[in-house]
Amino acid sequence: MKGFDVRRARTLGAVAMTLAMAGGVSVAAQTAASASASTPAPVRAAADTCSYPYVCLFKNGTRIGQFQDVTSGFQDLPSRPSGPNLVVQNTRNDDVAYIRRANGITTCLPPKTSIGIVSGTLTGIRIDSRSTC
Repeated sequence: MKGFDVRRARTLGAVAMTLAMAGGVSVAAQTAASASASTPAPVRAAADTCSYPYVCLFKNGTRIGQFQDVTSGFQDLPSRPSGPNLVVQNTRNDDVAYIRRANGITTCLPPKTSIGIVSGTLTGIRIDSRSTC
């Protein structure tokens, strides 16, 4: 399609996902809702990188944590990072990551996706061997 700006479309998808996260909507629900338009692009994590097979946390563009192990329960986040400018990136190919917030809301992050946290505090993370949320 002539004149179509792929970067702008991906950015709009990322913004929609970020706004959905602020409202406590899971990424899976947001992805399903926008699947007919296009697949949302991952939120840009940072200048710092997160390589496979990690789930990484970024604050203001700096990696502040990374997790690799599949666990049956949540791993506590002693630093309790909060938004804005907080990004969680799942680089795993076949595993979902669950993010727990201080208010009790749990969000599922599908493989190979990122989310931006605009408000709220994260208290835990759990990597699950399931491939879908």
